[in-house]
Amino acid sequence: MTMRMTAQDASFYYLETTETPMHIGSLAILEQPEGGLDYEDVLALVERRLAEVPRYRQKVREVAFGLARPVWLDDRDFDITYHVRRSALPRPGSEEQLRDLVARLVSRPLDRTRPLWEMYLVEGLTGDRCALFTKSHSALVDGEHALEIGQVLFDGTPVPRESPEELWMPEQEPSQSALLVGALADLVARPGEGIAAVRSAATDLASTVGETLEVVGRLASTAAKSAPETPLNEPISRSRRFAVVQSDLEPYRKVHARYGCTINDVVLSVITGALRYWLLSRGEPLTESTTVRAVVPMSVYAQQPEVGAAGDTIQVHPQGEVSSFLVDLPVGEPNAVVRLSHIAHAGEAYARQRRRIAAQTMIRLSGFAPATMHAVGVRVATGFSQRMFNLMITNAPGPQHPLYLAGARLLEMYPVSPLLKNQVLSIALTSYDGRIYYGLNADRDAMPDVEVLTSLLHESLEELVDASR
Repeated sequence: MTMRMTAQDASFYYLETTETPMHIGSLAILEQPEGGLDYEDVLALVERRLAEVPRYRQKVREVAFGLARPVWLDDRDFDITYHVRRSALPRPGSEEQLRDLVARLVSRPLDRTRPLWEMYLVEGLTGDRCALFTKSHSALVDGEHALEIGQVLFDGTPVPRESPEELWMPEQEPSQSALLVGALADLVARPGEGIAAVRSAATDLASTVGETLEVVGRLASTAAKSAPETPLNEPISRSRRFAVVQSDLEPYRKVHARYGCTINDVVLSVITGALRYWLLSRGEPLTESTTVRAVVPMSVYAQQPEVGAAGDTIQVHPQGEVSSFLVDLPVGEPNAVVRLSHIAHAGEAYARQRRRIAAQTMIRLSGFAPATMHAVGVRVATGFSQRMFNLMITNAPGPQHPLYLAGARLLEMYPVSPLLKNQVLSIALTSYDGRIYYGLNADRDAMPDVEVLTSLLHESLEELVDASR
């Protein structure tokens, strides 16, 4: 089925550079089931579930002369073994070796001549475990017409649910002349879009972001000022570092109960404390008024109240949505409780100004939805001009019960958000089965000390818990 890209899909597709690949990643650590989990098991599962994410068998085709946005069309030469790959760590594979592998995989742009996703089964991890790393282009996953593939792979029991058999028959690929005719028809029907497409092809492709803003809403007038200067904003390279942090949810709940704030406020306060001490470790001068501005997409569900990213109840909307707001993190404030108070008040002030994007499809299927919500969160976040924030923090709730992939129990799940231009760090976090997992994607050259930040996240949480007693 041929479908034209939306304005937002096209903005992600065109704005990608070798320094800023625009894919969303997720790293799952799995416990080997009895009998093991091998490549053929994963390949068979993915092949059975592809019918639930049909865009994962579609590629992008551009229109000559940039007369219209590109189209999604069936890849008649689709080769699942190209997309689902096998890798191995030298035994005994360490956590550090796994993170280095993920950093290399995150650094590589996807092949634009094929469907825009890859998956790696990583064997050789210590402790009778393996890992599954998936990356999907941000243009691919919109939460409405296309889910992230991880959402359909996981089951609530060790026995995989039945998937309907499907005989996939790709449609005939249209000729370039047919695409041109379609583009000219759209140009006549919607001349404004045609002018924008020509402008983006002939000059700066960033102009398509103007159409994106129509999708995600207008910028809040109270936030229309440039972000402060920080070491988090420098030119970035093609290489990445990847670091992870995990923690029990209980300490976050205790602080939440003590002060009556949201658990998202507690998460942001922990990150604020870690950033404060990281800046001090670099010799950065801080005053009580020093801030770091973050854009924070948050996920909300429909139909009934759900548990938030660290255990609190989140707001109910008529359909699944992801909302986003800007918040100034008070890194200059030395008192952990005062930092929490500032963030809680900021969250209340921005509550009416959050921009939202619908994600109806993500609530129609069971599975591990946070991967999809992180992808949608990045879409919402990039509706803001990058000059308006220093850092992107995506936060998505996950199920508080075990999940399984082809019988292998999911032990840990770390999301990976892309780096935006001149932003050396992105932080993504999600919760699962009583714990919270942070994935830190950092530029290899500009942030060689990202591991310092992981230690400081633990220390910042301890500081906040101690101050709350």
